Amino acid sequence: MKSRIRKKKPSSLPNGTRKKNPRVSLDRDPFFNSDSKRRRRNIDDDDAGVIDSDETDEEAGRLATSDGGEEVEEEDSEFEKETADEKRQRLAKAHLAKIREIARMEQDEEELGEEGDEEDKAGNRDSLVAQMLQQEQLEESGRVRRLLASRVQKPTSVDQFRVLVKHRQSVTAVALAADDLRGFSASKDGTIIHWDVDSGKSEKYAWPSKEIMSSHGAKDPQNSSIKWSKHILALDVSSDGRYLATGGLDRHVHLWDTRTREHIQAFPGHKGPVSDLSFRQGTPQLFSASFDRQIKLWNVEDRSYMQTLFGHQGEILTIDCLRKERVLTIGRDRTMRLYKVPEESQLVFRAPMASLECACFINNEEFLSGSDDGSVELWSMLRKKPVYIVKNAHAVLAPSEKLGAMNNGIISKGDRVENGSLKPENYCSAAHSWVSSVSVCSNSDLAASGAGNGAVRLWAIESESARIRLLHELPLVGFVNSLAFAKSGRFLLAGVGQEQRLGRWGRIPAARNGVAVQSLKLSE
Repeated sequence: MKSRIRKKKPSSLPNGTRKKNPRVSLDRDPFFNSDSKRRRRNIDDDDAGVIDSDETDEEAGRLATSDGGEEVEEEDSEFEKETADEKRQRLAKAHLAKIREIARMEQDEEELGEEGDEEDKAGNRDSLVAQMLQQEQLEESGRVRRLLASRVQKPTSVDQFRVLVKHRQSVTAVALAADDLRGFSASKDGTIIHWDVDSGKSEKYAWPSKEIMSSHGAKDPQNSSIKWSKHILALDVSSDGRYLATGGLDRHVHLWDTRTREHIQAFPGHKGPVSDLSFRQGTPQLFSASFDRQIKLWNVEDRSYMQTLFGHQGEILTIDCLRKERVLTIGRDRTMRLYKVPEESQLVFRAPMASLECACFINNEEFLSGSDDGSVELWSMLRKKPVYIVKNAHAVLAPSEKLGAMNNGIISKGDRVENGSLKPENYCSAAHSWVSSVSVCSNSDLAASGAGNGAVRLWAIESESARIRLLHELPLVGFVNSLAFAKSGRFLLAGVGQEQRLGRWGRIPAARNGVAVQSLKLSE
């Protein structure tokens, strides 16, 4: 049986006239344009302007009129027509020039007073630059570990935590920019502070009005009588230092511009409080964890939602991420999970006895965690149970009426006692011994843990022997809710409060709410 073929009638416009022959407009079709793809990309970039991430004209105007706006405007006009590849090339050349300058200074110090051929010196300098770049790349990829723990000198009585920034309520999160010059902190009262590490000069972030918040994507609470909560639980800053992300009880992930200190976006989607945030290093990707047992991936450049990860059977408390597409999480279901995002798979690590409270990456294969029984655990990706456990890592100190009276709330010394001999009033020994925060200095063997027992402990991570060794104890009154190392290892930041980050199971009235900094002296 022969099939019938119908000829398609030419489409007509509403007024009855037929369309013109499409061959007439072939020359105007960009597909048949003889220009190269690179030239078309440059034209598109020129049309797009210099403001990335689909920013509006109002945001561009605010950036130009903000602090240092003239410099931003001059820089934008200078590099207005460069493509993304040209920008990367420019930044790479600037970084290479900086490395060459450092190598030249080191070479001049070594060859001071020596005479030699200029070509030989130039060759030695180039080889030194290559070694420095290779070492830097290996450290950033996590394949080489810096040995900092053995260089940390024992702190003296003078070298104690000093309060750098004050908050009205307990500090829940602290973060450092990649250059170690700027710090960010948030507290339960909704205050977000941006401060300078050296001078301590601080500036507050102002929450926008309800109308502006709605225009940025925030949704109204389910109950109209409830206001938007400003209670913040998590905070993190992007690798380039441009974006600051915060999250809390309002179930939104808020995005801020660190240059203008203005709110630029609110990401809805979580059905529970946002408990922790982590930027993937070197990328605009942001991971958020919530009490709704979900992990969401966002792109802050495009202001878009990307993916949701499932697996936890309880509230997620902590999340951490390095350069690779792997995410480490801790949940109330007494598990720690390592998500491999591209493979859409996960590894489950179960706590031996207690419930895990916090965790962080040491490198791509090792992790460090803290539990509510006061222990600190070392994990390996090759084993489902901890390879080493330090029990009673934060033993409870004896309370005293003089606690906090000396040195503005900083303990100089204290005696350890058994739980049975503690004073009962306003003192919960179990909550005070919880390990509420752990941190590892980037690509090194130096780690720190904090609790409410009156001290922050420094640890040396010995991967070859698979053990953790105590280095020093740094006295500090209050619940240590967050810790952050400087990349250089020269100082340690601690977010301290009278109450714990996620609740009020204990209270230390003598503690000062704020950010404390401890200088670390490293031997050469």
